[in-house]
Amino acid sequence: MRIVAGQYRRRKLLTPPGNTTRPIPNLLKEILFQRLEDLDLLENRKVADLFAGAGTIGLEALSRGARSVVFVEADRRAFEFLKKNVERIGVADDCLCWKTDMLRCSFRPKNVDHLLPFDLIFCDPPFAMIPKLRDRSPLFRSLQRLAREDTSSHEAVLLLRTPADSTFDLPDDWTPRDLWTIQNMDVHLFAKTDPTDPTDPTDPTDPTDPTDPTDPTDPTPAAPQQPHTPEGDPA
Repeated sequence: MRIVAGQYRRRKLLTPPGNTTRPIPNLLKEILFQRLEDLDLLENRKVADLFAGAGTIGLEALSRGARSVVFVEADRRAFEFLKKNVERIGVADDCLCWKTDMLRCSFRPKNVDHLLPFDLIFCDPPFAMIPKLRDRSPLFRSLQRLAREDTSSHEAVLLLRTPADSTFDLPDDWTPRDLWTIQNMDVHLFAKTDPTDPTDPTDPTDPTDPTDPTDPTDPTPAAPQQPHTPEGDPA
């Protein structure tokens, strides 16, 4: 495995043998990061790389201009390769390697406030977890914690890799924005839901609701209203 582009282009990355990790193929990585750059979602962003494995995604992000990365990996063997890759590339000052279980952690490591809140979150769980991603499951609750105000920024985006055509539940904290199918995998792009956004399609008071007769975008003018004469001093 190698870093595909950016400052550390062509630098070799170590990966553990066997099935300890599931590195993202170079083709998928190139397409994914090109789309993130086109959407201006990468430059100077604070990144979380969850189920990081040997760190191939987070290190690619750093190479292409991300500000920092917090790597989260629970497997002892994969974590050792992750630390070696960070040392080999020479980016220890820009990241944190955190050996913890993503399904249980707070996502707020101590003494690294400069690495938070996250702007860009990569979540690449084992594919066997995706059918179990249902309301109140451990992964579901983890994604809820990620949406907390002190953990992710208001404009944060979440990328979730799954097998193609997978079905799963996601907390309302995250709103679907795009879906990229590459080979036999789907990459889902979610934006953090803003509960104060009046254009939220789930908001019944949406001012652009096409069923609202006073919709300002409706070219048909509303019927004139009779003037109202107050009967007394309002309370």
